Amino acid sequence: MNFPFYIAKRYLFTKSSNNAINIITIIAAIGVFAGAFSLFIVLSGFSGLKDFSLSFTNEFDPDLKILPESGKNFNFSETEKGKLLAIDGIQAASEIVEERVFLDYKSKNHTAFIKGVDANYRKVNSIDSTIVFGTWLTQSEFQVVAGNGISRLLSLNTFDYNNLLDIMVPRPGKGQITNASQAFNKESVIVTGIYSVNEELDSKYVFTNIQFARDLLQIEEGQVSAIELKVDPSVDLEVIRNEIGGIFDNKVIIKDRAQLNETLYKMLNTENLAVYLIFTLVLIIALFNVIGSIIMVILDKRENIKTLHNLGATKTSIRNIFFLQGSLMTIVGGLLGLFFGLILIYLQLQYNFVMITPSLPYPVKIKAENIILVFLTISVLGISASYIAASRSKSALNS
Repeated sequence: MNFPFYIAKRYLFTKSSNNAINIITIIAAIGVFAGAFSLFIVLSGFSGLKDFSLSFTNEFDPDLKILPESGKNFNFSETEKGKLLAIDGIQAASEIVEERVFLDYKSKNHTAFIKGVDANYRKVNSIDSTIVFGTWLTQSEFQVVAGNGISRLLSLNTFDYNNLLDIMVPRPGKGQITNASQAFNKESVIVTGIYSVNEELDSKYVFTNIQFARDLLQIEEGQVSAIELKVDPSVDLEVIRNEIGGIFDNKVIIKDRAQLNETLYKMLNTENLAVYLIFTLVLIIALFNVIGSIIMVILDKRENIKTLHNLGATKTSIRNIFFLQGSLMTIVGGLLGLFFGLILIYLQLQYNFVMITPSLPYPVKIKAENIILVFLTISVLGISASYIAASRSKSALNS
């Protein structure tokens, strides 16, 4: 067995005659354990919250969205549609027409966006799962599905044929307006369903059939505001982007789900980094106990160090004894902290010990990258602290 490792293991797991050193060593080991445990718990909790937050965008936003490079709309011919659907990895495509509109219902009004969708929309997005009341659109044109926020603001009722929802949009064109009725296109529709995704989206969109939206907005057949795509998860998105760009002569903008929610993703990533740095700082403070513990052991073992040196042990070998002792303490403590952290997260996933609401458990997730990150953080910081402390062994030889 390697000589420094053997001695280091003996020093770590054997009680010292000095009780103070034993207590300091135990405190240092508990600090490492608690640091690894808490860092893993926090990262797992944040991973769960991140996935929970992004689950709303997964229901509403497509895998890829094609937008015009300039202006609000662009032409989408049948030839381009055929080429688009022929790309390997594209499972479905939905044409979208979108514009800001003015809603009026029983003298209450609200500004929102109308989103005209075709029959393939439900193949691209899991919109069905967000319907909390009523039904999705049928083939009838004069129907809309409104967000829960819009429903509350306007006190909307579904299938209320006595009180229809008025949708108004400014008429396109130029010239002087002589009559207020000429300024807007207006249609009255029946609300067939209410959806709920999140507070922002629930107050932003009303869905309708694409042909109704084209007629209301006076958009020509074949023009769209966007094309939303369902993509096979196993296919490289960059390859599909390049093929789509070739179809449209690179005159469109292609965004994935992260780019569509750029602000949300940046905020979550920034918060994740901040949480990691804060708890890493706590871990660094805890590792000062390791440095103190190793230095105390060096001072206590001065006579043993001189004996080993007289027997032929080099200064490097003696330094490695205490370096390995500190490294073992941090790695073993870190692994134990990770192990118990994994058990706690697993129990939360299975039995929902912590609840946000009576029906919603606190979201957590076990991710391999969190395990690796915690272990690497503990290892790097622990080895660094051990190296700093072990360097004091030279002074013990000189004293």
